[in-house]
Amino acid sequence: MQYSTAIEYICMIYRDIRDIMTINDKFPLLSKIDSPADLRKLPEEKLPQVCSELRTFIIESLSNNPGHFASSLGTVELTVALHYTMDTPDDKLVWDVGHQAYGHKILTGRRDRFDTNRKFKGLKPFPSPDESEYDSFIAGHASNSISAALGLDVSARLKNKKSHTVAVIGDGAMSGGLAYEGLNNASSSNNNLLIILNDNNMSIDKSVGGMSQLLISMHSSRLYNKIRHKAATFFTKIGLLNRKRADSLIRFNNGLKAMLYQQQNIFEGLSVRYFGPIDGHDVIELVHTLNTIKDMGGPKLLHIHTVKGKGYEPAEKDATSWHQPGIFDIETGERIISESGVPRFQDVFGETLVELARMNPSVVGVTPAMPTGCSMNLLMREIPERFFDVGIAEGHAVTFSAGLAKGGAMPFCNIYSSFMQRGYDNLIHDAALQRANMVLCLDRAGIVGEDGPTHHGAFDLAYLRPIPDITIASPYDECELRRLMYTAQQPGMGTFVIRYPRGRGALTDWKCPLETVPVGKGRLLRQGDDVALLTIGPIGKSIAGAIDQAAAAGVSVAHYDMRFLKPIDEELLHEVGRKFKRIITLEDGVKMGGLGSAVAEFMAANQYTPEIEIMGIPDSFVEHGATSELYKLCGMDKEAVLNAILNKR
Repeated sequence: MQYSTAIEYICMIYRDIRDIMTINDKFPLLSKIDSPADLRKLPEEKLPQVCSELRTFIIESLSNNPGHFASSLGTVELTVALHYTMDTPDDKLVWDVGHQAYGHKILTGRRDRFDTNRKFKGLKPFPSPDESEYDSFIAGHASNSISAALGLDVSARLKNKKSHTVAVIGDGAMSGGLAYEGLNNASSSNNNLLIILNDNNMSIDKSVGGMSQLLISMHSSRLYNKIRHKAATFFTKIGLLNRKRADSLIRFNNGLKAMLYQQQNIFEGLSVRYFGPIDGHDVIELVHTLNTIKDMGGPKLLHIHTVKGKGYEPAEKDATSWHQPGIFDIETGERIISESGVPRFQDVFGETLVELARMNPSVVGVTPAMPTGCSMNLLMREIPERFFDVGIAEGHAVTFSAGLAKGGAMPFCNIYSSFMQRGYDNLIHDAALQRANMVLCLDRAGIVGEDGPTHHGAFDLAYLRPIPDITIASPYDECELRRLMYTAQQPGMGTFVIRYPRGRGALTDWKCPLETVPVGKGRLLRQGDDVALLTIGPIGKSIAGAIDQAAAAGVSVAHYDMRFLKPIDEELLHEVGRKFKRIITLEDGVKMGGLGSAVAEFMAANQYTPEIEIMGIPDSFVEHGATSELYKLCGMDKEAVLNAILNKR
């Protein structure tokens, strides 16, 4: 070993020892919890200190390594209470969206690797069984926890396993249709499922809809619920509240409450035992309550009230901004945001939508609980009567938009690409089949980076292309996004899909005039004679430098921006088929079924025989990491395109 290398090695060992000593001093309890079994060895009175240390650890970690902040701070006490009272991993916890599960990761053996969270080859951004036996189910999309947990619980019953299964779902996720499907099935099947309703009156933005209002009204009956909880504890201790008698007692209890309050909540109406609401930040009360109800037979729901961002004042005051704040200064709360002068695609969408709404009184905006995430909050602020947040309900968002369209409105429905998968049937049956004049804007299309495989918008080009009577477009840059939006809202366009990526574009001067784009027409960006490069969307702009490098190496590349996947520009493809022996296609989506497939099908159908190389996302789920790292991993970066042009494979 060389001397300099030895010195570096010794320094590394010293830093590791120093870090361990610092963690032990600052987190005397948390530093000794390497698994929930260690947590369960502690006396109950130590749990508030564990919660305090865990909350501080999350704040300090995320100030330097960004992630989902406010949600996980809000579930610290719940996480500690669950792992203290349940025999995890034999007992199963299913988190509804992993935004709230950072404390869970830290308590389940991943504390010392938590600084790799969301980084390439590091901890996954959301719970995943591939990462830990404590992660019972993938949790990237909302509203699936009740159905998944019910399946896990019924499977355990079939094997005669005496275990517990818990679904943790937020009030925002309760607006999703799948949650009600799972709840309805749970109420009528043999199971011991425990549902924790984590009610903070938020999803990412403020929760909306009737369920939100119902949960708010339930907080007014705390006295009744406290009395009922004490009665349940007493009857359990004397043996009166057991599996044989529980159903009749609960039904009597629910009927009494309905008579006294002249109302019945949806859970009790489905014969799901309802407990709460209780303070979700009182870890001792949570432990006592969970121990009381966890062994009761049949489905049951514990309603807890929490505060997003709990324990960090800036996040408590503005949980939406602190959902995923990036790097920040803990002392001042100042968020470290780099100002490049180049807008995000979502902001170009948001500002252009307001502009179009002022021009066209028929234009309205629809979003499934993502007004801030897609920048439709700009329309919400400027013209609130023409803005509709339908809650976490993507399928409903599509059908609602189709209904608006059939009634004469011009809806712009904005849904993240990977979330749109949940509205696929609605798009076919309720929009395309009726040729509804509506615009479906798919934000976060393509590789999205650190959110990983649950959020990559990899499939939309492939799953949209087979649908008849729709238009599918992707802008090359911000100006093209504006022009496509202007084109799409004109009469007679039918169902018009515009997809664009997460993050920033490339133009500082993006407020171009609003002009009509000829539908189904691509454009030649650069003349060339040796190779035809066909791209769709902003990825075409990101690899332009590869064409310059190829030219310097003596290879002349013709670059075509296709703009539209459907209808595809057949005149352009005939030109390419006649002229070129080599064609490369590039798309920020899966290779199978998208642009490359469409080009290959056209060439084969018209007896052109060029060599075609299709570049895009491979036939696998892509992990998480920085976008640049993932493009390289998938062979879609500038270097990969240059090698393809030069035939260096």
